[in-house]
Amino acid sequence: MAAFALLTVLLWQGRLLGVDVAVADWSAAHRPPVAYWTARVLNSLGQGGWFLMPIGVVLTALAVWRRRSIRPVLIFVATVALLYLTVGPMKIFFDRAAPAFAGPDREILFNPAADGSLAMSYPSGHVANTVLWYTAFALLLGRSWWWLRVLPPVIVICTTTYLSWHWLTDSIAGLFIGLVLARLLVRVPWETLRLPTGRRASPASPAARG
Repeated sequence: MAAFALLTVLLWQGRLLGVDVAVADWSAAHRPPVAYWTARVLNSLGQGGWFLMPIGVVLTALAVWRRRSIRPVLIFVATVALLYLTVGPMKIFFDRAAPAFAGPDREILFNPAADGSLAMSYPSGHVANTVLWYTAFALLLGRSWWWLRVLPPVIVICTTTYLSWHWLTDSIAGLFIGLVLARLLVRVPWETLRLPTGRRASPASPAARG
């Protein structure tokens, strides 16, 4: 969170904006069709709606069946809630346009000219999605494979920046937020978390006597 706050302050003060523009302009000038479509396919690793969430549903169902427990559902719900309660509001608040925005001051935070879908660039939801969802997948699978939690975020950071769907600092900010959310997710003792149970009426209670 400290790293995210520092990055945000630097951007707000106008620093690092030149780096963002230079990376975006270089990417736009070095994007042949083969590289473009390869990056688009690989970037799907961070697509939440039609890719990560359905995988999460399947893995959650398998984990519930294998463990005979409702606890995996809590992991799924927590993952969705953490993303929607943090990344979405941040995008709206910081009001930063994407590199493809054709209006003025496209790279600054709090851009009054930015509007529409291109006005929600900071932080990158794709990157935050990737970090948190693949952490959730590791929990659901009961595996601590390092590559599952490292390789997808690295690939998505590179591709989403290369495609100019986000500024470089958007991707870095998404990484910072994703790491915080993933840390929160793994800190919860899911296997021993006390679940609410219904209170059964005793034979002596009025409910038991009918």
